[in-house]
Amino acid sequence: MATVISVSNLKKVYKSGFEALSGVDLDIQQGEIFALLGPNGAGKTTLISIICSIVNASSGSVSVNGYDIRKEYRQARKQIGLVPQELALSMFESVWATVKFSRGLYGKAPDDAYLEKTLKDLSLWEKRNDRIMSLSGGMKRRVLIAKALSHQPKILFLDEPTAGVDVELRQGMWEQIRMLRETGVTVILTTHYIDEAEEIADRVGVINKGKIILVENKVALMKKLGKKELSLQLQQPLETIPPALERFKLAKSEDSLQLVYHFDSQTDNNEIPVLLKILDEQKIEFKDLQTSQSSLEDIFVSLVGNK
Repeated sequence: MATVISVSNLKKVYKSGFEALSGVDLDIQQGEIFALLGPNGAGKTTLISIICSIVNASSGSVSVNGYDIRKEYRQARKQIGLVPQELALSMFESVWATVKFSRGLYGKAPDDAYLEKTLKDLSLWEKRNDRIMSLSGGMKRRVLIAKALSHQPKILFLDEPTAGVDVELRQGMWEQIRMLRETGVTVILTTHYIDEAEEIADRVGVINKGKIILVENKVALMKKLGKKELSLQLQQPLETIPPALERFKLAKSEDSLQLVYHFDSQTDNNEIPVLLKILDEQKIEFKDLQTSQSSLEDIFVSLVGNK
């Protein structure tokens, strides 16, 4: 895949002395959905704002589709659509006027057919003549997406796109983001909802205290760092763990009715049959067992906590 955004040794230090970004290196590939995760104040919005030429970097370089964001500002900015966190809309304008005006700002020739398709894809066509002020919060956020797409950008930034949106609308927006990727648009989103990244992202980046601490394919990340556990509900309390089971480092519940075995899905899978065999030999009976795996949220908390 071609690299559409290349960030090299990017730093941002504010006049107060606060270092928001500290030597960030990041490459984003064409046609992917990239989720940037991090706690509040980690540097997510600052990074996006610099790439979108809203904030100036202290040092380092950024190129967008080969265009340097400083030397070739106009060409670089035309490649990008941005959906900000805040609802920055003219409340008295209609949906149609808002989106059409936004397209004109980028010097694009009128294309009502494209704008109509965009509004239909975002379930906004029936609201095209409504004033922004009359729309629900979820609809207003969709208008922001329509505005960002009005000039047909190749890259779309979504900064907390589903903040304040109900669960049903979030699911709908996830589907729309997938549809955008299918048309060749590269999507970068920041989110506090880790299930959002788990649901739609191809790759995940974690930023903390102005530094990128991890960039990984989502599936590979969960396979590599997602620990699994086997829980056994016992028929009778087990006061002490027999020596034959010590190698498994089992955790015992307070009531002694549950044993928990933590294992790495990549290396220890074959140990489960051995464990069950030894339990049988030791006459330790169980009435139920279940396995579970760490979620992306567990991995994120672990990474940020460790750093």
